[in-house]
Amino acid sequence: MKLVVLHGQQHHGSTWNTTQLLLKELVTNQDSLSEFYVNDIPYCIGCYTCILKEEENCPHRKVTKEIIHSIEQADVIIIDSPNYCMGMTGQLKTFFDHMAYRWFSHRPLGNMQHKIGIAIATTAGMGAKSATKQIKKQLFWWGIPRIFCINAVVAAANWNDVKPKTKDKLLLKTKKIAKKIKRKHGHVKRGIRQKIIFKLMGNMQRAGLGTPKDASYWKEQGWI
Repeated sequence: MKLVVLHGQQHHGSTWNTTQLLLKELVTNQDSLSEFYVNDIPYCIGCYTCILKEEENCPHRKVTKEIIHSIEQADVIIIDSPNYCMGMTGQLKTFFDHMAYRWFSHRPLGNMQHKIGIAIATTAGMGAKSATKQIKKQLFWWGIPRIFCINAVVAAANWNDVKPKTKDKLLLKTKKIAKKIKRKHGHVKRGIRQKIIFKLMGNMQRAGLGTPKDASYWKEQGWI
């Protein structure tokens, strides 16, 4: 099993440590794991090059290419983000902006329908659920059919101050999610909502309502 982890912040706080709890339960010697941080990715400048022309011509492709390639090759995609303002970090949103061309409405990757996603967020007070919901939305529109969420209120500003009881609950939650991922790996498929969206997007491309680049891609894939 190939796994990739994308961290929404560089520091090793409660969210990072929660991800590590999951990885300890999930990763074996037979698995491969890649981890990345989004802090050095420049802001998307809205040039639409990835959508109108070619993603390889994105001015920031040298920074994002390795991450994107790992995501495309992975079986399990884990994305975490601490919550500061009732949502994912700005750095992580910047990466998602660079992935707009992979949405259903443009050039979705066909093998995304066989992947599993996990969204992870913690907070000292409120907002962790909002953060995982935002991440889940992005993964859904990439075409990932099965997405698990781990969100928690840790009531502490750093991991060392998190109460043992809270850490035990997080450990139990990550163990349950790890078991589900192992059971679902290789057996996921699109639900009715994604199937409907995919069909609608195909109709849009067939009718010429998308970009010429997108329509050409859908034809190359044999989808229209």
